[in-house]
Amino acid sequence: MGAKIRNYRPGEERVLYDICLLTGDSGADASGLYRDPLLLGEVYVGPYLRFAPSHAWVGVDARGVAGYVLGVPDTLAFEAECERSWWPALRARYPLSRYPADSADGRIVRLIHNPSPAEPDVVERYPAHLHIDLLPRLQGQGDGRRLLTTLLAGLAAAGAPGVHLGVSTANQRAVGFYRRMGFTEVRTYADSLVMARQL
Repeated sequence: MGAKIRNYRPGEERVLYDICLLTGDSGADASGLYRDPLLLGEVYVGPYLRFAPSHAWVGVDARGVAGYVLGVPDTLAFEAECERSWWPALRARYPLSRYPADSADGRIVRLIHNPSPAEPDVVERYPAHLHIDLLPRLQGQGDGRRLLTTLLAGLAAAGAPGVHLGVSTANQRAVGFYRRMGFTEVRTYADSLVMARQL
């Protein structure tokens, strides 16, 4: 039967933050790596729900929300909005001195203070971007494909000609999934890839 795919609903933020953490170690459970269980979600979930809720989709099974896909049609506009009205409050809550710089939490706090902007030539061709995370109980059944297809249709309808994403090279299962969904590598780094496709 598969999961039911529907738009995210206000009030589900914490569930999505939890899924982000439970898949935050290259697809595996990262809850043992972070002292603050909300930190990953504050970067990779919260601003998408705030600024692009119509592009936030969830997969729901008998036990509840078990996966999501989040995206924005215009990465540069999204980055500017985060700089204006998302990062300032987080920077106040998470000063750079809060965690050791070499800890998992410390690395995310550094990202909050110094976000990595999208590369100009990537966003020129692929201005949209996305994040998708599924709990194990939703994996391998076609639900990820259905979630992603739903989002891609919405991004195309919003006028985006292409979409990109970042993925850890350690997460080979995800890399394979994106390739099957038509994404190809457009950037290769030491431990991550940027993958993209036309819409």
